[in-house]
Amino acid sequence: MENFPATSFAQRIGGPRFGKENEIYKFEKIKRAKRAARDKHPEVELLDLGVGEPDEMAPVEIVERLAEEARKPENRGYADNGGPQLKEAAARYLQRVCGVVADPEAEICHSIGSKAALSILPACFIDPGDVVLMTVPGYPVFGTHAQYYGGQVFPLPLLERNSFLPDLESVPADVLRRTKVLVLNYPNNPTGATATPAFFEEVVAFAHRHRLVVIHDFAYAGLVFTGSPLSFLSVPGAKEVGLELHSASKNFNMTGWRCGFVAGDSRLVRAYASVKDHTDSGQFLAIQHAFAYGLDHPEVTQRIAQKYSRRMDLLVEVLRRLGCPARKPDASFFLYTPAPRSATTSEGPILFPTAEKAAEWLITERQISTVPWDDAGPYLRWSVTFPAQGEEEERRVVAELEKRLADLRLQWK
Repeated sequence: MENFPATSFAQRIGGPRFGKENEIYKFEKIKRAKRAARDKHPEVELLDLGVGEPDEMAPVEIVERLAEEARKPENRGYADNGGPQLKEAAARYLQRVCGVVADPEAEICHSIGSKAALSILPACFIDPGDVVLMTVPGYPVFGTHAQYYGGQVFPLPLLERNSFLPDLESVPADVLRRTKVLVLNYPNNPTGATATPAFFEEVVAFAHRHRLVVIHDFAYAGLVFTGSPLSFLSVPGAKEVGLELHSASKNFNMTGWRCGFVAGDSRLVRAYASVKDHTDSGQFLAIQHAFAYGLDHPEVTQRIAQKYSRRMDLLVEVLRRLGCPARKPDASFFLYTPAPRSATTSEGPILFPTAEKAAEWLITERQISTVPWDDAGPYLRWSVTFPAQGEEEERRVVAELEKRLADLRLQWK
């Protein structure tokens, strides 16, 4: 029994090696670095531009709806695959905001947020040896679970020269023959890039040609600065090959409430619902109904997007004055910029061979938190969800950022 319980761990999580690895998850490293920076300089405000969630609570009208619905005895108990209120509100939202017609009963199913849906969906499609195409950098959950089922991940780099859209034609023919799923996310985390109708049309044709399923993670759907959200399902032919994931977290500041929905081809939705039925018992109906209220009031998301757009203008202006080639994205709350290659201080030059090294230096020496990405070149992700109440406070935070970096000669090339 000396090696027990190590011999019981599944190979998908490392087998006997589980718990012995020293590698630390990226965001755990960032959390530890923030704690260390606060401990080292408790008197200095930490400028947190690395957080990936809204800085405010859900709007008061949504909170009030939750309280009202939580008092109703009919909302107690298991929700299983969701109640009709959310499905019907989701259908109205899709038609009103996205121009998509969907049958609420057959083409929409509730989810406990996008992350839960992304962890369930691989069970619907992936067998050992199957391939999933995933953009990098990106959210790894679908790929992690695909690998649990014996699948493989083929990465599609998001490069600036391609407007951070994947090159579908770069996938080798032998990989395509084994590919089951393509996972996309626009507006994109971390690049902030948006898709175009022409790109989605290319995706639809690609999916039909190679007989694969498209999963579009639309978590940042309404956080667009101009125009309307572009749903993958709005493109002709998309619903026949695709599923789209919608979330309450970012669009209505409902982070932690864990609610969303999956929409698309009825057979694909039914497959998701079937596996989900054996995975969870649904989200509390009061939360579903509060989300439904939000879906019927998209102006809530528009106000949130306006705030992020305003903050993005401030941040881009400051970074450009510092020499960074920052460009405002069209959506999301993420600004993705090349990482500086070096900084010259009074003590001499400091080289940053990777984005991770640049991020470490920024938080350790200047108490500025960002998220590094080195998957497709060295980049930093700056988030405009930093804590600030009102426009004056927003300007103060961004001015403080500039002040802390102004004495440096930062080089980006």
